[in-house]
Amino acid sequence: MRLHHVQVACPPGGEGRARRFYADGLGLAEVSKPPELAGRGGAWFRAYDGGGAVTAEIHVGVEEPFAPARKAHPALVLESVAELEATAARLEAAGFAVDWRERRSFTGFERFHTVDGAGNRVEVMTPAPAPVPGDAERP
Repeated sequence: MRLHHVQVACPPGGEGRARRFYADGLGLAEVSKPPELAGRGGAWFRAYDGGGAVTAEIHVGVEEPFAPARKAHPALVLESVAELEATAARLEAAGFAVDWRERRSFTGFERFHTVDGAGNRVEVMTPAPAPVPGDAERP
């Protein structure tokens, strides 16, 4: 078994904010919805590996009435701490707050939390680098 996608919701008209967050901020590629689903609104986003295989897929669906997910969330895994920090900087430049308070609270990972354009919680993480004996802990 494998996970195909995660769906989050946005209010009617929230697709532009979703694009700013998922495409501009996180760097996911927007893909066309199948024609039979396109009339429902929303937007779909994918991440690909170096060989073109899909590694993550987020569907943003329109929901009325809308309530953002404050606890439930997708968690996306990046390749390195450098990529994690660059993604956080890109999100902040796009106007999204990044919360590092739990950066090292999940053993084996470094992470941050943020909220998408509709207020849904999103976690972005990467495997923590192996400690080097004698080095001080990373900031």
